[in-house]
Amino acid sequence: MATTETRRRADAERNIAAILDAALVCFTEEPQASMAAIARAAGVGRVTLYAHFPSREVLLEAVLDRTIAQAGEVIRAAAPSEGPATTALRRLLRSSWHVLDQHRQLFDLAQRELGSPNLRERHRQVVDHVEDLLVRGQQEGVFRTDLPITWLVTTVYSLLHAAAEDVNAGQLRADEAAEVLEATLLQALESR
Repeated sequence: MATTETRRRADAERNIAAILDAALVCFTEEPQASMAAIARAAGVGRVTLYAHFPSREVLLEAVLDRTIAQAGEVIRAAAPSEGPATTALRRLLRSSWHVLDQHRQLFDLAQRELGSPNLRERHRQVVDHVEDLLVRGQQEGVFRTDLPITWLVTTVYSLLHAAAEDVNAGQLRADEAAEVLEATLLQALESR
């Protein structure tokens, strides 16, 4: 009996992973992909898909949460708490851009379908790394203290996503975005 239950759980976990992988590809390549198309791409039936994700919105949220968790790992690997704050910010911006660039279409879709407040809240753990780094930079005297820390965090978050929008619109080249972000944000955050 326990073996059967273990097998069912393993099957369910494989199905969920396949669905999330397929949904990421589908949402990226065709933002209006239907649940039926995602089920086909995942190699599961619609009943299985709906058993795990009862709506397209729930599935989009799950894909987004998984992607943001992966982004959090990349940001942690960039060691934002190590070295001088400006150097750490450069590393953080470049690693953040690399992840965002890979998922620009997904974040664009999430912004449209889930809304900015929902998207921002889902980024909370990632945003906390930025806030900690900015506070450290203020304590080091390299980042400005004349503006609220929440505004400085919003500036970083907003400009990262604005860069993604500009790349999607063909107004900025993806391979230039990290450098443009670094130049813009370091100037904007610099202590006066």
